[in-house]
Amino acid sequence: MKMFFATDIHGSEICWRKFLNAAAFYKADLVVLGGDVTGKVMVPIIAYPGYWEVTIRGERRRLETREELLEAERQLRDRGSYPAIVTRDELDALSASGEGGITQRFNAEMTRSLDRWLDMADGKLRGGAIPCVLNGGNDDIFEIDPILEAAPSVTFAEGKVIDLGGFTMVSMGWTNPTPWDTHREAPEDQLAAKIDAIVGQVPGVSMDRTIFNFHAPPYGTGLDEAPALDATMRPKHGGAVLEPVGSTAVRESILHYQPMLSVHGHIHESRGVAKLGRTLTVNPGSSYGDGVLQAALIDMNPKNGKIKYVLVNG
Repeated sequence: MKMFFATDIHGSEICWRKFLNAAAFYKADLVVLGGDVTGKVMVPIIAYPGYWEVTIRGERRRLETREELLEAERQLRDRGSYPAIVTRDELDALSASGEGGITQRFNAEMTRSLDRWLDMADGKLRGGAIPCVLNGGNDDIFEIDPILEAAPSVTFAEGKVIDLGGFTMVSMGWTNPTPWDTHREAPEDQLAAKIDAIVGQVPGVSMDRTIFNFHAPPYGTGLDEAPALDATMRPKHGGAVLEPVGSTAVRESILHYQPMLSVHGHIHESRGVAKLGRTLTVNPGSSYGDGVLQAALIDMNPKNGKIKYVLVNG
């Protein structure tokens, strides 16, 4: 069985399109997105009589035609942002509404984008004929869960044990605490309890055909190194100093259960592969801001459990 695994696309529409095309391009049996599916930024496009204005990467642009507007929207979506067309008065009212009003509008734009993505999946994945597994991540709000649960062409994996036809996948999108107090994060003891509760659902006792799909990478494996931050949340020495920030609970669970494979994300800079005991652990990394889909192509032999892998860019 050949699995295409990517993660942390953070709303990048070009990366989503590449993810959907990967099944055919790589002749994969299934595609898996390991979390942080949605974006984090909304960008207003201000509508004036006869034109629009928007700022993209610090550049203020005046859009004179509908074609220019569509191109600006595409550029924003490809970088993981949600364009929101508003009048000047609507923007002022939105700013005056405070954090609650802005969050409500952001969630509405994000939901519309996610619905469009799922429509794309219906076509590219032949209405569910090609298995597609999506997991939550620490940056994904909980409101996306029922949307993904109801989607006909994808399987929402959060907190579940999924039969992959000879293999079993155990998924968890929660991470250990981050400095940004994101949506799906918890102390290590709670993560350990979550993991044990899910793994307890795996039929039988053998881990020889089990895959852990945990968004947080295991601590101290090289798959979890991020720039060290000072007290003001700025990278030390220009980001040149790295430190492990992964989960000790995830590491301990891998060493305890020893699944055949464990796939991770969360830390974009730590693309790589490591062994924890008998378990192969993988973080394909993320370069979504550049429109590049980083991924791992993993070929698993159902007869002997052997694994072949290659890290790819697309």
